[in-house]
Amino acid sequence: MKKVITYGTYDLFHYGHQRLLERAKDLGDYLIVGVTADDFDKTRGKINVKQSLMERIESVRATGLADEIIIEEYEGQKIDDIKRFDVDIFTVGSDWVGYFDYLKEYCDVVYLERTEGVSSSDIRSKNRNINLGLIGEGNVLKKFYDESKYVNGIVVNAISVDNENEEKCYENEDLILAKDYDELLPLVDAVYIVSHPTKHYEQVKKALSQGKHVLCESPFALNEKESIELQNLANENDLILMDSIKTAYSTAYNRLLLLLKGGKIGEVYSVDATCTSIREYDDSSWNSITAWAPTALLPIFQILGVDYKDRTINSLIMENKDNFDLFTKIDFLYEHAVASIKVANSVKSEGELIISGSEGYAYVPAPWWKTDYFELRFENLEDNKKYFYQLDGEGIRYELVAFAKSIELNKNNTYIDSDISNAICKIIEDFENKDVNYIQKY
Repeated sequence: MKKVITYGTYDLFHYGHQRLLERAKDLGDYLIVGVTADDFDKTRGKINVKQSLMERIESVRATGLADEIIIEEYEGQKIDDIKRFDVDIFTVGSDWVGYFDYLKEYCDVVYLERTEGVSSSDIRSKNRNINLGLIGEGNVLKKFYDESKYVNGIVVNAISVDNENEEKCYENEDLILAKDYDELLPLVDAVYIVSHPTKHYEQVKKALSQGKHVLCESPFALNEKESIELQNLANENDLILMDSIKTAYSTAYNRLLLLLKGGKIGEVYSVDATCTSIREYDDSSWNSITAWAPTALLPIFQILGVDYKDRTINSLIMENKDNFDLFTKIDFLYEHAVASIKVANSVKSEGELIISGSEGYAYVPAPWWKTDYFELRFENLEDNKKYFYQLDGEGIRYELVAFAKSIELNKNNTYIDSDISNAICKIIEDFENKDVNYIQKY
């Protein structure tokens, strides 16, 4: 297999970038694309880059041309990468002719002619704005609004809060405070929903029926049938429907999945995820399983798949509230592995993620769902390695980037497959149907 590697900033991805990657792809069988990190660009004086690293990575990923995407973070990395990936050809645009001849000691070097008349500099001032509406309440809604300001192509122009007391948070902002969801929808191209989970299905369905793209806090339905129905509706109307679990978009979490897929800890036999918090209860509160289970289930379903053989749900239920769990533990049995989650809104535990393999294990410290750091640990302590990645906006910023890119390209680039969204809704459905062992009521 002939491996090809190329590097670039890919700011404001355009046809010239596309053609360059197509020609690089034609040089071999496997294309590795290095996207330069923000800090590395700054050290080279490239301070006019408009898009974030994750947005630029998403642009490359969306082409479907890259077999593997890496991040260029330091001077001299090209030589390291060529050796590490056993690269046969290094290629770059013809405006660099001669500059990378020193790499000929390690592989073939090919300079490709650039597409005439197209450059990022020429289009930096042109914006592709999507009017986004927000509906719901709480800290997550405010975080989404604040993070949207960092994402090119998205403008939050309207908001409807379920709790009127929160309107004051947005009074001085340049947006429309809609009195309800019906007033909000005609004002926007897309909507982000973080209302109470019991409202998600109807709100998602109404938005899709009116031709609006939807990003909805998971779960977007309380049963599997409704989840499938909403996805079919989105597909029929040529709209984007994305499940919002911000952890899926964090750089560290994605690097961890890639390392596991590459067999760094051998075969995975166990995944254990814990997500807990102490929150004051009121009638608008999410129960533990809807608040935390989608996040806790994410690594289990992405690593081991959704075809588990059996599962057991054990819950501590609040007095006189049949469907309000203060704490829930779910155990899964797979063909060759086991997994478990612990989620709670009223019980505190160490919020860590541990993935056990035949050759070592991955340890992600609390709070693992917004980590910028993890470790791979082995029997020989000298083999242990720590990984650090910057996390901006708890992953929300990157999630909005993927949502905007999906709408722009009319292609769903979610990091959460539909079968995982359905599997999450199925677990919620089992809980709602009381397929649960009540370990205690008080």
